Amino acid sequence: MDKVRLGRTEITVNKNGFGALPIQRVSREEAAKILRKAFDNGVQLFDTARAYTDSEEKLGYALSDVRDQIFITTKTGATTAEGFWKDLEQSLRNLKTDHVDVYQFHNPSFCPKPGAEDGLYDAMLEAKKQGKIRFIGITNHRLAVAHEAIDSGLYDTLQFPFSYLSSEKEAELTVKCKEKDMGFLAMKALAGGLINCAEVAYAFMNQYDNVLPIWGIQRERELDEFLACQEHTPKVEGEIRERIEKDRQEIVGDFCRGCGYCMPCPAGIEINNCARMSLLLRRSPYENLLGAETQAKMKKIEECKNCGHCKSKCPYGLDTPELLKKNYKDYQEILAGKKF
Repeated sequence: MDKVRLGRTEITVNKNGFGALPIQRVSREEAAKILRKAFDNGVQLFDTARAYTDSEEKLGYALSDVRDQIFITTKTGATTAEGFWKDLEQSLRNLKTDHVDVYQFHNPSFCPKPGAEDGLYDAMLEAKKQGKIRFIGITNHRLAVAHEAIDSGLYDTLQFPFSYLSSEKEAELTVKCKEKDMGFLAMKALAGGLINCAEVAYAFMNQYDNVLPIWGIQRERELDEFLACQEHTPKVEGEIRERIEKDRQEIVGDFCRGCGYCMPCPAGIEINNCARMSLLLRRSPYENLLGAETQAKMKKIEECKNCGHCKSKCPYGLDTPELLKKNYKDYQEILAGKKF
């Protein structure tokens, strides 16, 4: 079973991190079944957040009796010290624990530091002093903030989008974290659903001994695919190498990762799916995406106000209104039978 060490935290776990965002979409019992199966098969680190509705509660329900055998990372999106403490106390209650292994600032637009007026980092230090957190982390989608966090020496871990569709600039972060002995947790390891083969994704990630992928898991069969990789480690060679190169050629340039930080849309457009609909149709079971519900969602693009709200909030600097238009045109042609 492949292992990864999260830098100076000395937390060493197997290569499959459990991303608990998707379990908010299933029942408590189904979530507990999946989480327990993951634990029983060697998964040791579980990542969640206050923003993921009842995800923390489901984790606490399923795994509180084995708390001393797992590592929990969760997040706060608070912008004030008061909000920080409110989030942390609620997370501890939800998770049924007295501490969080890595407490992370959830995608802040800046890098929190000691002595700042917001008091956020100072609150982290106090929480660590009280034993309520063990290590301090930060998650982000912005390269500038990620570099600032690494250079500051203030953070034990960085969580950032990383997959074989990432750019060289994003890959550089993994090297820099290794040099600084800082843990690297890879979110969006399946590129928001655009990578659809667990074996290929795992093989790529296994080349990086300091990177822990956080797989977003909602269904038991998804979990099974990653567990299988633990027993028979795939390598980047042969068909797997060809698949990676093919995907890289197909998905290049400006594409929506589906992170959702552009939301909500003033016109009610479901941007994080509509702006990448063409890719979703070509890379996943598409029948449901051609139904009346999705058609109605795509038609909302006609109501785009061109306000620039989504464009200004996109951490990847995408021209989101233009992406929406292109995807809508492509979608209409697919429905008309002109493409696929």
